[in-house]
Amino acid sequence: MTRTVLIVSVVLAAVIAGGVAWWLTHPHKPPTEIVLYGNVDLRQVELAFNGSERVAAVLASEGDRVTKGQVLARLDTGRLAPEAAQAAAQVDAQRHAVDKLRHGARPEEISQARANVAAALADAGNARDKYERLLTLAKSSSGRALSRQDLDDARSAAESTAAHLTVDRQALRLQLIGPRREDIAQAESVLEGNNAQLALLRSELADAVLVAPMDATVRSRLIEPGEMAAPQKPAFSLAITDPKWVRAYVVETDLGDVHPGMKATVTADAFPKRSFAGWVGFISPVAEFTPKTVQTPELRTSLVYEIRVFVKDPGDELRLGMPATVHLPLPPPPPRPG
Repeated sequence: MTRTVLIVSVVLAAVIAGGVAWWLTHPHKPPTEIVLYGNVDLRQVELAFNGSERVAAVLASEGDRVTKGQVLARLDTGRLAPEAAQAAAQVDAQRHAVDKLRHGARPEEISQARANVAAALADAGNARDKYERLLTLAKSSSGRALSRQDLDDARSAAESTAAHLTVDRQALRLQLIGPRREDIAQAESVLEGNNAQLALLRSELADAVLVAPMDATVRSRLIEPGEMAAPQKPAFSLAITDPKWVRAYVVETDLGDVHPGMKATVTADAFPKRSFAGWVGFISPVAEFTPKTVQTPELRTSLVYEIRVFVKDPGDELRLGMPATVHLPLPPPPPRPG
């Protein structure tokens, strides 16, 4: 029994010595890259009309690639267009009214007012002279030359023409002074209100045309001609194909070797002989437990950090949710001293 134990000990010692010798003659090479597993991700937009009106036309369908500014659908503008035209006419009319107040009376209107004053002055002078003559005659004849009624009528005519003269003189003065500042301010405020109403109606007309806010692909067409549109009801679901990224997770022990802007290579099972260039664009500052969908060789209970590796895909070949592998090359280790 002692001999057997001795033989086993000798064999184990030889195996250990051989392993140590192999380790010393074949040094362990550090890893040259970090391999992560994730899925292709991209942004999606739920696009809706900004107004409530009946849909007149839908110009895009599922799978269409649309460009920024491209018209996707239109609403019926049979009600809005006449309202906008009416508001534009009101703005034009009020603008002329403001200009009229700002410019004041025309020279011809002032000349007319002066002529009215001259005529009223002549009438008042004639009426006053007539009344004075009749009054002198009545006094000289002790009232026998004319009736009391004739004298009263002459006095009333003189007073009336004098009053008309005062009115015409005030009218001329107002023409020379021009409109009140308050009247001009009021007219300008009305014009601003009309302009605001016109801008609102024109904005509603513009909102009746639904355009693509960026280059994208139509994922879902959710509205048809004849339906009632509403801001709460999406009309299209768009997928923004640029940029795309791979959502992956890196363990804490590798976090120090990963930094934003780091070059990366992305491969997918659908394209076994191809690779896509990319770079690290985002590293989460908060750790989390490994999601169930993540495929990593580490334990699923370990803490990981989400990263986004942006990838160049000019041909739009990578699809949403597609499994992908991320290769992050590591720099070579520094040479050993001596």
